[in-house]
Amino acid sequence: MKNSLNKKEWSWILYDCGNSAYSMAITTAFLPLYFTMFRAGEGMDLGYFNSLASVIIAIISPILGTYADYKGKKKKMFALFALGGIFSTLALAFVPYGNWQLLIFFFVLSAIGFAGANVFYDSFLVDIASDERMDKVSSFGFAFGYIASIIPFGISLAVIYLAGMEEFLGFQIAFGITALWWLILTLPLLKNVKQIYGVNPEKHTVVNSFKRLGSTLSRIRSHKQIFVFLLAYFLYIDGVDTIIKMVVPYTEQILGGGLNMFMLLGILLVIQIIAFPCAIAYGLLAKKFGTKRMIQVGIITYIIAVFFASQINSVEQIFILGALVGSAQGGIQALSRSYYAKIIPKENSNEFFGFYNVFGKFAAIIGPLVMSLVTDITGNARLSIFGILPLFIIGFIITIFLKEEKV
Repeated sequence: MKNSLNKKEWSWILYDCGNSAYSMAITTAFLPLYFTMFRAGEGMDLGYFNSLASVIIAIISPILGTYADYKGKKKKMFALFALGGIFSTLALAFVPYGNWQLLIFFFVLSAIGFAGANVFYDSFLVDIASDERMDKVSSFGFAFGYIASIIPFGISLAVIYLAGMEEFLGFQIAFGITALWWLILTLPLLKNVKQIYGVNPEKHTVVNSFKRLGSTLSRIRSHKQIFVFLLAYFLYIDGVDTIIKMVVPYTEQILGGGLNMFMLLGILLVIQIIAFPCAIAYGLLAKKFGTKRMIQVGIITYIIAVFFASQINSVEQIFILGALVGSAQGGIQALSRSYYAKIIPKENSNEFFGFYNVFGKFAAIIGPLVMSLVTDITGNARLSIFGILPLFIIGFIITIFLKEEKV
């Protein structure tokens, strides 16, 4: 079997390198800080708006995916959402100071574009790789996405530092850098990757898309492996996404009094660097031990990370927490994607990845919301991290019922 990555696989991986910059800069690091400055200490939590964006994309994902399964539609839908996300990210830089409603509007649009494009991007995995190569290609996507994203993030971090952490200009330039990086690394996929699997076009495609959506729901319920996996995924990926989105607000709240924010953003760079080799390692180990077992290893790692996060009292401990999160983050996401791609019908990959995205996005509603509510109710941000612990534990238990792979 050919081991080197081909042109289509690299073009697909490069998009992960591009949109990972958004995930790091907008979702995780810069926008939460920028929003806090914009609100001038009024205390509104960004977690609520993360949940709003997740609700919207979760509702429309299956419909979009079903429509995009018609041959010739996938790339068009991908381009629409990717470019929409890119230009909404750029728009964040031009929102007048104090107009937080407009800032949130463009943030939600960018999040919808980011997540919507991922429905079609993930489903392209079946078009570019065989079942035997999916773990490797998916893992390389996340791995190189992590390591590549430190380039625009590092440049942006330097700009923010030079402009001053309390100045808006540095953050605005960072939004522009993120959008440009995302755009450039989207072009190879648009040029080199084509939809192979799909259903033949027919009259009344929109109406028939809804009919096929109902059929897909029935197939998911009757296909035990897909149903069990999605149920487990719904739970454990909630915890993963919540930690990605809430790590900066959480650490800022519990150590804010003595925490250097520039140092905190630097720690995020360390997480990305650690995640690079670990994501590749997960892909290689899955070939030896099985994808399911390596997903379970990732869940256990996150359970340990939750308990550790509840006890951190210093910046040094944040480095250790970052190492734990970074060691599992890319691997569990990559192998979840490739495991699912291997068990679904390839000709209906967009439909099924639409539901994959629904489960992921509705899951992402729970975690940030629970953490925000626990903090508001108890006044103790440290307790909020335990709100996501049951998601990992129950998710792990459900994975036990997944089919064992031959390795």
